[in-house]
Order: sequence, then C-alpha cells, then structure tokens
Amino acid sequence: MHRYFIRLSYRGTAYHGWQVQPGCTTIQKTLEQALSTILRNKTNVTGCGRTDTGVHASFFIAHFDSPAELTEPGDKLLFRINNYLPADIEIQQIIPVEENAHARFDAIARTYEYHIIRHKDPFNGDLAWKRYGQLSVKTMNRACDILMDYKDFTSFSKLHTDVKTNNCHITHARWFENQEGYIFIIRADRFLRNMVRAIVGTMADTGSNKISCDDFRRIIEAKDRSHAGMSAPAHGLYLSLVEYPYTLD
Repeated sequence: MHRYFIRLSYRGTAYHGWQVQPGCTTIQKTLEQALSTILRNKTNVTGCGRTDTGVHASFFIAHFDSPAELTEPGDKLLFRINNYLPADIEIQQIIPVEENAHARFDAIARTYEYHIIRHKDPFNGDLAWKRYGQLSVKTMNRACDILMDYKDFTSFSKLHTDVKTNNCHITHARWFENQEGYIFIIRADRFLRNMVRAIVGTMADTGSNKISCDDFRRIIEAKDRSHAGMSAPAHGLYLSLVEYPYTLD
C-alpha cells in the first residue's frame, strides 16, 4: 500500500462537519466519493480531526491509501479531483508519506481562528459571527493570559464526550482587532469538542463586561460546562493550521 497526505481547505456551510454520518452530507464522504471515482478504487480517507457542522478549514490534512503508486503528474491529478469536487472544497496538495504516517495521531499541534464582525455583511455574513457592539480586546487578552494558566478545560467541553482526559496544552491564545471586527487565534496540542466556541462565547462576555476576568478564572476552575457562557456560532470558526513533527512537502 502507498500512503498519501492530502492538504485541503473547505467552507463548511453546506456540510454536517467532517465525519461521515448516515444520511448526511459531510466533507469526508464527499472527498471519499471524489477520490474513489478519480482513482477508480474505493478510497477511505482519515482526517486530522473532526470539525462540527458549519465549521470551516483553511488548512486541513487527511490521508488515504492506494494499492498502486500514483504516477499521474501532480498538477493534472489535482485538477481532475478538484474538477469533480464541489466548489466549496479544494485540494491543494497530495503528498507521498511513509506507510505508517497518520494524519490524526501524528499531529502535534492545531491552530484555530474565530472571526467576529461588528456589522451586517452581505458577502461574509455566513463566515463570521455578527455581533453588534464593541468588545474590549485588552480585557479578552487578560482572559487569554488566565487561560494559559490551566490544562483542564472541562468547563469548555461538550458534555458526555468519550475522551479519556479533558487536559489540553494551550501554547498560544490572543485576540486581534481589525477594521471589520475581531479575530481570535488559539494553538494547542489538542482540543475538546466545542472547546474553542465555548471559550470564544465566554471571552466575549468578559469583553462586553458581562463577567470579570476573576469570573472567567472561576469558570475554568469550576470544571462545569454550565458555568461557562454560550458557544459562539459554528460559522465563525476555522481550523487554520495542523503541525507535524516532520515536514510536509
């Protein structure tokens, strides 16, 4: 078997997330159909993680196995696959890797971005959270500093998940303001289900003075999802980078 990594991006608006689900249109299912058709062999795809319904990815890694080595020129193969895929999914690279390389288990860090706009936008309204009013970036970045003091993020995890631990090692978390609104960037070795959206929703409460930074600390220490704020809408969230201990080229 020959293993290949795929680097792709997608707009998640029309999909029920990454993972195959019965009766639902998903990124994984759509990609498997395209590869199986173009490669003329049933092809299963394993992703670097799961994105929820409506979540986007500007950078996503998946892998698949092929019984035969892909000899078709890369540009031509990419053209044929992308021509088959819908307009909201694009493959940028197909990379030969070692047979035991794994898109999910080998990943050492992931980065997410969350986008907030302050005003109605007819062009990008479904790609960011429209939230009227000002947020204090200074206050939200104080909450980021607090976030970095902890490893157990039970308070920001979806309930009844099947993970063995709610510990994550966050290495970067920061808010930035631009002309349209705000961008939150967070990097960690792993993320819990719904974690980034719950963090964003709760931090927005600090930025609008609904809760204090001391309250934010108490929410984390409570280890109880009911203490945290609302989850920010899925359509503002993007997976923007996945890192590996080896170079992808």
